[in-house]
Amino acid sequence: MVTYRDAGVDIYKEDRIIRALISQITFKRTDRFKPCEELIGHYAGAIEFGDYYLVLCTDGVGSKMVVAKMANRYDTVPIDMIAMNVNDAISIGAEPVALVDYIAVEDIDEEIARQIGKGLNEGLKEANISLIGGETATLPDIVKGIDIAGTVLAVVRKDKVITGRDIKEGDVIVGLRSSGIHSNGLSLARKVFFEIGGMDIHHKLPHGKTVGEELLTPTRIYVKPVLEMIEKVKVKGLAHITGGGFRKLRRLKKDVVYLIDNLPEPHPVFKEIQRIGNVPDEEMFRTFNMGIGFCVIVDKKDSEKVIEIAEKYHIPAYVIGRIVKEVEIGGEKIRDKVVVRYKNKSIIVE
Repeated sequence: MVTYRDAGVDIYKEDRIIRALISQITFKRTDRFKPCEELIGHYAGAIEFGDYYLVLCTDGVGSKMVVAKMANRYDTVPIDMIAMNVNDAISIGAEPVALVDYIAVEDIDEEIARQIGKGLNEGLKEANISLIGGETATLPDIVKGIDIAGTVLAVVRKDKVITGRDIKEGDVIVGLRSSGIHSNGLSLARKVFFEIGGMDIHHKLPHGKTVGEELLTPTRIYVKPVLEMIEKVKVKGLAHITGGGFRKLRRLKKDVVYLIDNLPEPHPVFKEIQRIGNVPDEEMFRTFNMGIGFCVIVDKKDSEKVIEIAEKYHIPAYVIGRIVKEVEIGGEKIRDKVVVRYKNKSIIVE
C-alpha cells in the first residue's frame, strides 16, 4: 500500500509550511491598492483597482516536468502551467487576461524551446490570454533539467466576484470532467508506475494508452465555459480540483457539507494507479481529481443550463452532489466537511 507521503509529498506538511510563512508577513498596503481581505485564502488573491479587483495567480507544472524530460516532449507542459493559473483565477469569477512566464533551465536547445513555444501558444489560445513578458534563466548549479512557471493577471468587477458566500443547503454541485490526471499527484503516479510497476513511459496500459501519454495529457482549461456560465446563470461557488482533491471545496464556504454521491467512473489511469500501488480510496481522493477537474455550485434549477454550456465546449458535465447541513456516518453526525460516497462507503476528504 502506497500513499502520497511515501512518494515524498505531504500535503498536511505543506499546509503547515504555508501557515508558518504567512505568519511572518504582516505588511500590506492600506491605500487605494489594498488587498481584498475576503479573498485571502481563496483560489486567487486580488487588490483594489477602482470598480475592479486585479487578480493574480502563480503556479508551475511540478514534477510533471520529470515525465516531460523522460519523454523528451515539452509541448504539453506549458498548457498545464497556464491551466493551473487560469483555472484558479476563474474560481473567483475573474477573467484571465495576461501571462508572464519564467523558464529556469540547466541547459536548453532550440528544439526544446520550439516545443515550449508551441505549448504556450496553444494554452494562450485556449485561455484567451496574451503573453506580455517573462524571463528565461540558465542556472546549471541550481536547476537539473527545466522548470516552467507563470503568473496570470485577471480582472473582475467587485460586484461580480464569486466567493461561495451565497452557497446554501439544497444547492447542487456540477462536476466538469477532467482530461485525466492533470498536474497533481504526479509524484505518486510516477512512484506507482515506474518504481512499483517497473514500467517506462512507453509501457502500454490495459486501456491502450501508454504511461507517457496518460501522464503528459495536458490539464483541461475551463476558462471559456465557466465565464459563459457566470454570464448566464447565478453561479454561487467555483472550485478548481487540484492537489488535495475535493477538499479544495472547503475554500468556498466552511459551515456546510459538500456531499458528493453521484460521481462518474474515474478515468482508467486512476484505476491503474490504485491497482498497481494498492492505494486506498481515501488516498486517491486526497491526491487526485478522480475524473472531475472543476466544480460549479448553483441552484438546482440552473444545473441543466450549466451542463448544457459545458457540453457546448465538449466537456462532459454531471450533477455529482449537493450541499447539505450534515450527514450521518456510522451513527456520527458529520458537519463542515467534504464527504464522498464511493464504492458503497463514505469517505471524509480532509
